[in-house]
Amino acid sequence: MGEQKDRMLRGEVFYYRDEELLADRERGTRLQERFNSTGRAETEARLAILQELLGHVGADVDIAGPLYCEYGNQITIEDDVFINVNVMLLDVARIVVKRGAMLGPGVQLLTATHPLEAAERRKKLEQGKPITIGEEVWLGGGVIVMPGVTIGDRTTVGAGSVVTKDLPADVLAIGSPARVIRQL
Repeated sequence: MGEQKDRMLRGEVFYYRDEELLADRERGTRLQERFNSTGRAETEARLAILQELLGHVGADVDIAGPLYCEYGNQITIEDDVFINVNVMLLDVARIVVKRGAMLGPGVQLLTATHPLEAAERRKKLEQGKPITIGEEVWLGGGVIVMPGVTIGDRTTVGAGSVVTKDLPADVLAIGSPARVIRQL
C-alpha cells in the first residue's frame, strides 16, 4: 500500500490524485456502474456485485439503486438495511450503516472534507472523517450527513435535513442544521 492510501485510511490529509487512489476509485466506479445497470429483479447478480464493491454486505439488504460511491470498500452495510434510489455514500473514510436502518431517496453520506483555504485546495488535498448510522435509524429523503457524524440507534432525521454533528439515540431531528425536536 502506498503512502497516500495509507494516509487516507488513517484519516490524515492526503493527495487525492495519487495513482493508487485513482485506480481504486476507477474500480469503484466500474462496479457501481455494473450494479446500476442491473434490474431490481436480478437479485443474485446485484448481490454479487455489491459483495465485490462494498467492504461488507449483510443479509436481507435491499438497495433500490442507482447507488453512488467513491471507493466502495470502506462501506459496511449490516443486515436488513433498505437504501432507496439515488443514494450517495462518499466513502473517503469508513461508513457503517447498522442493522435495520433505512435511507430515503437522495440521501448523501459525505465523509470527505477539503482545506478551507483555496491555496491548500489547489494542492488536491483531502481528508475523510467516518460516518456511522445507528441501528434502525431512518434518514428521510434528501438528508445530508456531514463528515465525522454518528447518528444514534432508532433516531429519525426528517427529509431535507443537514446533519452537522452527532445525534443521540431515540430522537427526531429536523432542519439545517438538524436539531433535536423531541424524544421518540
